[in-house]
Amino acid sequence: MSGILEGKRILITGVLMESSIAFHAAKQAQEQGAEIILTAFPRPTLTERIAKKLPKPTKVIELDVTNEEHLARLADLVGEELGGLDGVVHSIGFAPQDALGGNFLNTPFESVATAMHVSAFSLKSLTMACLPLMQNGGSVVGLTFDAQYAWPQYDWMGPAKAALEATNRYMARDLGKQNIRCNLISAGPIGSMAAKSIPGFGDLAAVWDSRSPLEWDLTDPEPAGKGIVALLSDWFPKTTGEIIHVDGGLHAIGA
Repeated sequence: MSGILEGKRILITGVLMESSIAFHAAKQAQEQGAEIILTAFPRPTLTERIAKKLPKPTKVIELDVTNEEHLARLADLVGEELGGLDGVVHSIGFAPQDALGGNFLNTPFESVATAMHVSAFSLKSLTMACLPLMQNGGSVVGLTFDAQYAWPQYDWMGPAKAALEATNRYMARDLGKQNIRCNLISAGPIGSMAAKSIPGFGDLAAVWDSRSPLEWDLTDPEPAGKGIVALLSDWFPKTTGEIIHVDGGLHAIGA
């Protein structure tokens, strides 16, 4: 029996550690039959080492999503390797330290602008850079952290994720005519490199201990990775502009 991504070509960003959601999405995509290519910044050599732990070898391309030259060359580099694309995974987020950890009211605009550019606008930038390779349609999947609420310590990454979620809806509107679906996975907290960069991350994660209907494991990125693979597949052919929660059900529970 073939996998649900058999024959598909997928670009995946954000593979930084074996504990990252993006790594598990890449692993499961390969196991489900996809050919993949990874992008990395600022340390492609780190991603190359982690990529050796995947089931199959894969190429790593350096990509700074705020660098217009990197974006302009992306389609050519990916096209040489895969010929085209059927899916893109956006697992990119960054905010300077002064935009996190309880400093919300004192964060300068320059830091807010960086968070917005890297974490939200890059969804559009990355997708448009890949668009020439998606002639037969496809699926774009990003990662968010439920922006309905103000979370402890998360500060300006909250508005950045809200902007990401809005960007996803507008992309779904404008790319639907090209049969490109745009959706997000809203994952619960995972002890990844990105999470460890958030001061007081433990306070945020502790919310899941008391409120999540399903037991939540901070060390298990696999459920979110499976959600990404499902949205990349043809099993959601008419779903776009959506946010699928893979958070143990916490989003549905009040205080």
